[in-house]
Amino acid sequence: MYSFDMTSEQKMLVDTVHRYAEKQLRPLLREAEENKDAPKDAIQRGWELGLLPGSIEDQYGGFGEYSAITSALYLEELAWGDVGLSLHLLTPNLFALPISLFGSKKQKETYLPAFCDEDFPKATAAIIEPVYQFDPAELATTAEKDGNEYVINGKKTFVPLAKDAELFLVYANEKGTTQAFIVPADAPGVKVEDRVTMMGAHALAVYNMSFENVRVPKANRLGGLKGIRVNRLLTVSRISLAAMAVGQAKAAYEYALNYAKERVAFGEPIAHRQSIAFMLAEMAIEIESTRLMVWEAAYKFDHREDATRAAYLAKQYADKMVLDVTDGAVQVLGGHGYIREHPVELWLRNGRGFVTWDGLAMA
Repeated sequence: MYSFDMTSEQKMLVDTVHRYAEKQLRPLLREAEENKDAPKDAIQRGWELGLLPGSIEDQYGGFGEYSAITSALYLEELAWGDVGLSLHLLTPNLFALPISLFGSKKQKETYLPAFCDEDFPKATAAIIEPVYQFDPAELATTAEKDGNEYVINGKKTFVPLAKDAELFLVYANEKGTTQAFIVPADAPGVKVEDRVTMMGAHALAVYNMSFENVRVPKANRLGGLKGIRVNRLLTVSRISLAAMAVGQAKAAYEYALNYAKERVAFGEPIAHRQSIAFMLAEMAIEIESTRLMVWEAAYKFDHREDATRAAYLAKQYADKMVLDVTDGAVQVLGGHGYIREHPVELWLRNGRGFVTWDGLAMA
């Protein structure tokens, strides 16, 4: 049975993350966007919240176990603060969570303790490829077994924080299935290329990369002989991104609602105008609908049901919803929505990115 009541621990976590988003992320969103970088102090304070260690078992240095519902709850609050900064903060998750969920015992013992320390680990993942209609289940990057090693060849794009990374989790096609491989940044053939300038979320630095005859030991295959089930990892990513889309949309809706209440035209607040009131009502309905879809998918995942379809539908719906809501916020503000004095233009640009970011967030 579904329950819409948070546990006391979840409520405490959500409140803590909301305060962090309100006091650390919101005041910095324009600065981070203009500078195309994330202030280190704010990211460090976010890391100190212990969001990732809370999803890692205590035997590896963490203090919890993974819950998609709990992650969805706090991700909404993070994205309400700022999407770009949140994606920067969550980048180590792209490496650590797949290891936590699918890694062998040796891989967990080797890598997970580093993600439970006070420092911000320099690890990321490379999954998206520079191809038309990218499909994570049909990668062009290949991994071929050669004795006791795998040889990786291919190109990736939108690789977060690649320039400073020490470890990569590289997804590749191995005999028709998508598998993941742990690749040190200093391995011969690993090349970080130019930075990609996205339309929004400029606080997250993403790069093109190439892998040319990169050799890694067979022990670096995630999950060992068992490997991974990529659909399960994509389900986690889709739930995460859909939850963040809800947070971004909520931020835009709240700002537009407050503006409509305060903006007076022809002697009354514009919120009294039927066209504006109906638009705001539709925005609220769409946000609530998407949130319920996210929670359903997360609930199924946590209860070991097949959440693939539910997560895919939630992500597809969220992609459209966040673009419609952020665009609606710009419309509510009229001419003011198009100028940088107000954040809704930034939120619209961020909203357009969600359809592109498959695999770029995981929590």
